[in-house]
Amino acid sequence: MVAPSKKKRQLSFLQSVNRMVDDSLKKLKIKRGLGEQIKATNSVLKVQFSVKMDSGNYRLFTGWRSVHSDHRLPVKGGIRYSIHTNQDEVEALAALMTYKCAIVNVPYGGSKGGLVINPREHSEDEMERITRRFARALISKGYLSPSENVPAPDMGTGEREMAWIADTYRIMHPEDINHFACVTGKPVTNGGIRGRVEATGRGVQYVIREFFRHAYDVKRVGFEGGLAGKRIIVQGLGNVGYHAAKFLQEEDDAKIIGIIEWDGAIIDENGIDVEDLRKHIGEFRGVKEYPKGTYVEDGRSCLTNDCDILIPAALEGQITIDNAKDIQAKLIVEAANGPVTYHADEILRQKGVAILPDAFVNAGGVTVSYFEWVKNLSHIRFGRMQQRLDEYRGDRIVQALEEMTGKAVPPHLKVDIVKGADELSLVRSGLDDTMRLAYQEISEVIRQRDDVHDYRTAAYMVALQKIITTYIEMGF
Repeated sequence: MVAPSKKKRQLSFLQSVNRMVDDSLKKLKIKRGLGEQIKATNSVLKVQFSVKMDSGNYRLFTGWRSVHSDHRLPVKGGIRYSIHTNQDEVEALAALMTYKCAIVNVPYGGSKGGLVINPREHSEDEMERITRRFARALISKGYLSPSENVPAPDMGTGEREMAWIADTYRIMHPEDINHFACVTGKPVTNGGIRGRVEATGRGVQYVIREFFRHAYDVKRVGFEGGLAGKRIIVQGLGNVGYHAAKFLQEEDDAKIIGIIEWDGAIIDENGIDVEDLRKHIGEFRGVKEYPKGTYVEDGRSCLTNDCDILIPAALEGQITIDNAKDIQAKLIVEAANGPVTYHADEILRQKGVAILPDAFVNAGGVTVSYFEWVKNLSHIRFGRMQQRLDEYRGDRIVQALEEMTGKAVPPHLKVDIVKGADELSLVRSGLDDTMRLAYQEISEVIRQRDDVHDYRTAAYMVALQKIITTYIEMGF
């Protein structure tokens, strides 16, 4: 018998995404040609520019910004800095953004940007010059603005880069009073919103929590009980993986038994202290010298270790036709974009492994980016007008309870009742509501249709139906 890896050609990232979309399109009755229109990338901008380095020499950089669909405006999607970035990846990620926004009911089209660069090779001054030069190229071509195309952080970028981009737009468009809204993921002190840094990881936590609220789904996967005590392996302790693992461990009593990083993995059946390992990585740039647990040099091999839940939160293409058959987790939660290839997905479904797909699971980032964009356009902080009113009402409720019962309300309960809703609590509430409602839509498809058995197909069906409706209503 020929091994699966020799029978099937490895698909590119974009091809893999499109094949997954095709599987869902087959389940929907749509007009001929509309599916091809939805999958097609609207436009791709490629830019090349030179920047003067600290040495006095010049270096040429290449970058892209792809618009997959502008059925909703503005289009939305991060900018990643990576030496491995290419046009296929950027187009695939832009397509995922289109479906992601539709799944969680965020009124954006999909876009993505990428620059071929290793940020570790450059000083802060060089990074600022490079980022501002890239931003100017995108702004001048109409690929960055509050009303048309709004970037956000991604791999290799963060609040610092977003602040530079926002300032570059302000300089080029001083007449635009909404200049802060040209990009999200900014520092809180510079137009950002509380809760954005943790948003994607927090969204992963909310998705897993919602999964365990549905007895039907829990039983289908083969689990018993709730989230507490479930054994989890996380690949990638970057921003997303770190926050997801931290919150699941500290707030849901899940057991993180494995963390996979670029230089190996740490395995500990007794549970890994996520915060402690994160500090170690920050100091030593890896997990190799971590004194606790068992170090495994071939970290990627630990994807097939025994666990209840596997959370790939690193790069795309980590679970392939070569290792899919050996996966032991009952549930894979795709915190990264495209960690499971198309053919690997087929193998896992045949094995009975449930996969909560990336197009839904990691939508927490774009959801809170939406909140930040709305905040920037409204020019007012969330909670500013109602926080003290909430506190006053809470205090009156406590007084009423004490007068009626003749007993004092316990201090810990009084704090919760009296505390008004600040920006962070409102952001978390809105994110939780968004992820829960989206999960319920996806789960409902599986329960109602006999021909749909996996979450990925169901999620894309939810997204496609919304996009199709928009196209038809707008006369596309």
